[in-house]
Amino acid sequence: MFDVDPWTLLTILALGVVTVITRGFFFLSDKPWTLPHWAQRGLQYAPIAALSAVVVPEVVMSQGALVSTWQDARLYGALAGAVWFFWRGGVLGTIVAGMVVYLPLRIGLGW
Repeated sequence: MFDVDPWTLLTILALGVVTVITRGFFFLSDKPWTLPHWAQRGLQYAPIAALSAVVVPEVVMSQGALVSTWQDARLYGALAGAVWFFWRGGVLGTIVAGMVVYLPLRIGLGW
């Protein structure tokens, strides 16, 4: 039914073995395992770093190039969201503040 190249099959099996070994490695030890303090502290910043890596390029780039004009609703929406977050805090208020600025500029002015 399927014609599988032997190298492809070997690669899939090898990757499966590597995945099982690396994910199951921590279950093999009898004593509890903890991360060093510096690693635990660094992991606290992982969610914000991942979110920034997704959001920032979407705000400051258009068609793969930096935004070349100030008439871009995304810039003002992001700025309004940031101001709200530092003033009042809270994720919901940040989203609402950003959208309150973004939507009129985008829909009303066509930015």
